[in-house]
Amino acid sequence: MSQVTALSLFSGGLDSILATRMVMGLGIRVVAIKFVTPFFDDRLLEDPQAYQDEIQKKYGIDVTLVDLSAIYLDLLHAPQHGFGKNFNPCIDCKILMLRRAREMMATCQASFIITGEVLGQRPMSQRRDTLRVIARDSQVESLLLRPLSARLLPESAAEKAGWVDREQLGDFSGRGRSRQIALARNYGIKEFPAPAGGCILADPILSKRIARIYAGEFVITPAEITLTDIRLLLVGRQFVLPDFPPAGCWLILGRDEQENDRLEGMAEAGDVLLFMPDWPGPTVLIRRAKRVPEEVGQAELLHLAAALVVRYAKKGEIGSDVTVEIRQDGRVSHMPVPAPLSDELRKEWQLL
Repeated sequence: MSQVTALSLFSGGLDSILATRMVMGLGIRVVAIKFVTPFFDDRLLEDPQAYQDEIQKKYGIDVTLVDLSAIYLDLLHAPQHGFGKNFNPCIDCKILMLRRAREMMATCQASFIITGEVLGQRPMSQRRDTLRVIARDSQVESLLLRPLSARLLPESAAEKAGWVDREQLGDFSGRGRSRQIALARNYGIKEFPAPAGGCILADPILSKRIARIYAGEFVITPAEITLTDIRLLLVGRQFVLPDFPPAGCWLILGRDEQENDRLEGMAEAGDVLLFMPDWPGPTVLIRRAKRVPEEVGQAELLHLAAALVVRYAKKGEIGSDVTVEIRQDGRVSHMPVPAPLSDELRKEWQLL
């Protein structure tokens, strides 16, 4: 008889680690899938192999990264089950991931799906009634096993088929972690993540930036949202200059060298980058600068963006030989260093 395979939704948190190891310990081959979006764990896509090596070394788990970004941006327009306290569609998020996992089962030769959900751990998405809704709406009711709380839940198909022994599964519930930590020690796991939300959509400040776009309260419309827009919203200081047609102009300013490099790497056609190559300071990205007509403000826009660069540059007397470099669509030009932007305008334009 060939070995049974399960597909694990692997968040990288302690519960998903334990759920995966618990089922592996029952002789099941487990394929762990780590879903990522711009709102959680996006940076892992920069070096997937490093993450895979780390998880294998720490926990003995083979994991694959799967990018859900495009479909996730669509989800945020109208999640069926609404949002949590901020802009977090927790129930629809889990349904989306389970649906995608179900689609991957044939490729992974998996017979069932496991998650690290714990009954009663989260007030919105892990109540008993909500767990039923998630399984129903993702169409995985007959496929889903929640190993950590399995003995408190109806018997799953995997248990009925004899692939796993119900008596060797968990009866965890509530928000405490003492039993999970004890189980981790039994598995020889000494290092594991601290409990944390992890999702930017649950952050009270950053989620507001994203919600404004989807509500039509930003310089770009909900229909224009791209993956790059979302990533840019999560970098640096954000500014909106209101007096530029058609709907204002969006600027992002790097706070350190790493963010400056990220902005340079994310610039697309129609964007403009400004910085002082011969003086320490930030890079500013003007998003969709081409939308501002040449005859009604391009020069003024560049002047104000350069003034913002100077405002946040290293203090000191900038020499007369220093210029502001402007990069747009492969073209490079320079302009004299302007006076720093006034604090009044900076405060008026900066987004929280």
